[in-house]
Amino acid sequence: MKMLLKGLVLFTLVFASPAAAHDPVKVVASFSILGDMVEQVTGDLADVTTIVGPDADAHVYQPSASDAIAVTKADVIFVNGLGFETWSDALIENSGTDASVFVATEGVDPLLVEGEVDPHAWNALTNGYIYVQNIADSMAAADPAHADTYQANAAAYIEELRAVHENAISEFSALPENGRTVVTAHDAFGYLADAYGLNFLAPVGIDTEAEPSASDLASLIDYLNETGAGALFVENITSPALVEQIASETGLEIGGRLFSDALSERGGPATSYIAMFEHNLGEIIAALQPSS
Repeated sequence: MKMLLKGLVLFTLVFASPAAAHDPVKVVASFSILGDMVEQVTGDLADVTTIVGPDADAHVYQPSASDAIAVTKADVIFVNGLGFETWSDALIENSGTDASVFVATEGVDPLLVEGEVDPHAWNALTNGYIYVQNIADSMAAADPAHADTYQANAAAYIEELRAVHENAISEFSALPENGRTVVTAHDAFGYLADAYGLNFLAPVGIDTEAEPSASDLASLIDYLNETGAGALFVENITSPALVEQIASETGLEIGGRLFSDALSERGGPATSYIAMFEHNLGEIIAALQPSS
């Protein structure tokens, strides 16, 4: 009987150890776009929780009790940085978490908008490469046993992003220089504008909490009435009211919806970072394409 019990104990230990070794790392990402990037790099090696979900505005988000619990239990936390998540420092500090905190924009060359750092760095695919490599390096440091897998996943993912970027360069290069103006609700696309030689205008600055002055809005409408715009878009995270007003007062048609700070809900056109980019670029190119 003693030998049988000893054998059962050894059997249990041998077959329990692999399961324990493969317990997923608990990862928290601050918003949906970053969360998708983390999932692409980690695969089934991590259990990823996203605080600000699809179609939600991280600029004005108020963390909940469930967010605090997720942060407390996390092994690894990823934030965008560059002042994007104004609530994240307090959430992390007050949670008392022991998690390792990583900033995904480390190494990004930030743009300035009226003297303020533009946090929307993911809106250039070339910055997306930096995000993804930072995620892989951070996960490798937190979970060295699977470092090779994280790096391999990141390398494959970056190649996918690079293919989308190179295709976009080719398509945008065919557009006329005087037909590259795009109007959106808030100033979230500066990095994309730089990447493809576009001119983005917006009645609201980089923070969706801001309100445009009547004079600024009137100036934008006057400018568009004088020069026109190639494309006018609403965004998934902001009210369409301002863009609808601009359309009404300029006669410009709204070309569709762009995804700026969040992915779409399931069933939408932007359920991943790559899908978001393919949707946004396709909408912009279609709107700016000269009519035959």
